[in-house]
Amino acid sequence: MQIPAFDKDQRRIIHELRKAGPLSRSALAGRLEISGTALTRLSRELLTLGVLEEVPEADAHGRGRPAIPLRLAARGGYAVGATAHKGMLDIALVDFAGDMIATHREAIPPIDPREFAQRVRRLTHDLVDRHHLLGRRMLGLGVAVPGPSLGNDRWSVVDDMPGWRDAPLREILSAELGWPLWIENDANVAAIAEFYLGGLMRDFLTVVVLLLGYGIGAGVIVDGRLMRGEFGVAGEIGCLYPGDRPRPSPLDLLSTLRANGCPVSSVGEIDPGAVEQRNAIEEWMDRAARQLEVVCNTAFAWLDPGAIVLAGTLPTAILEGLAERLRRTDLVTTVNDRSPPVQVSGVRGSPITLGAALLPIHALSAQG
Repeated sequence: MQIPAFDKDQRRIIHELRKAGPLSRSALAGRLEISGTALTRLSRELLTLGVLEEVPEADAHGRGRPAIPLRLAARGGYAVGATAHKGMLDIALVDFAGDMIATHREAIPPIDPREFAQRVRRLTHDLVDRHHLLGRRMLGLGVAVPGPSLGNDRWSVVDDMPGWRDAPLREILSAELGWPLWIENDANVAAIAEFYLGGLMRDFLTVVVLLLGYGIGAGVIVDGRLMRGEFGVAGEIGCLYPGDRPRPSPLDLLSTLRANGCPVSSVGEIDPGAVEQRNAIEEWMDRAARQLEVVCNTAFAWLDPGAIVLAGTLPTAILEGLAERLRRTDLVTTVNDRSPPVQVSGVRGSPITLGAALLPIHALSAQG
């Protein structure tokens, strides 16, 4: 099934419904400040394309025969997200409405980009078959990579992924997959996941997501658009914390735990409730929160975000502990005594993999 190319007004309708949920045609026309006649024509086109649907009467609330609301249609298509990191391969499928269809995680040995693409293709076919998606519109594949862009579709991927750094990833992956392809830094895709799935787009246009994933990075959305910067490395806050010194990152926490006699080898083994880990984790959170103060303060001063979100692979209790410590510190204030609005991720599941799956949907239907 052909992937549609939406015009500006169609994108505005899709964006508003993604933001607000089901709306009647009159309410949608009012919010977009377009005529009812134009809205009727545009919505008819989107209904024909199968990306919008009318809410069944049983789901529409109100007395008598209320106006039938429009909403995004899950059947409008599906997209795939994939990410590889040390020892793990993650895949997610989402529908056009942004809802998760399926996820898959498996332990893997170190694999190069070609092997990664081959596994992703096989697993995607299995998931598509299992969830009866054959014949549906496949919108594309998003791939999240842990590392900044080097330009020309090459990435400074972490050392633990042999064969990835400075490789022509688009060329390699496209040759194996043959699908529309988006490649993005893991912090940027986490920002997209938080914006769409974490409920942020309903309330804010500008958000900052601090990703404690492999290391530490940030994804920034300004006025609803992902901010990449002049050379594609906006949000590379890891440069503020030299790798040979203590850092507010999951890898650093693992090193701290091992130095305190805890034999942990992966983030999945970090347990704030374990007696033998508790003191080391508390001390690490105290220090990491102090290190994150400068990031929160400068992001707040430069960008005026509606939310600064802590996200990543660490247990929620640790992210909550960091957020609580940051709120207790003497963060900067601006007009009306506003201070950095620090909060913890509201996404269920991996924001990296889900954000990667949302890349095709974001590219096809975001405004601008």
